[in-house]
Amino acid sequence: MKFGDKIREQRKKAGLSQDEAAMGIGITKRTLANYEGGVSYPQDRSVYFKLSEFFDVDVNYFLTEDEEFLTLAAESYGKKGQDQANLILEQAAALFAGGELSETDQIAFLHNMQALFLESKTTRHCAGGELPGKEDGC
Repeated sequence: MKFGDKIREQRKKAGLSQDEAAMGIGITKRTLANYEGGVSYPQDRSVYFKLSEFFDVDVNYFLTEDEEFLTLAAESYGKKGQDQANLILEQAAALFAGGELSETDQIAFLHNMQALFLESKTTRHCAGGELPGKEDGC
């Protein structure tokens, strides 16, 4: 189940409108709608903790490896970096649609792609490239 579906499921299970849930979590209704619709992901890890606390579920329910990767990309490189990371995940999912790789190999491939993405962003930033990086890390 995708991140947005998990939020929607928890909100409906609690019998809350988007307005009520957003107010309880401490985000705007628009932000919540974007999360539920898969349009965006939190750019700050603290949002995952707010969600888990509000809906009384373990934070790991919301924070899968893909979401963690997207959040790290957003925290380090802003919205553009997050969008690029999301594109990598979407393209990898399309690549695996044929079912040629075992699940273990697919996970290993994704981990390596994520590491390469983050490494290339850091290398480019440290070399003076035009990145909106929030952390220097050089």
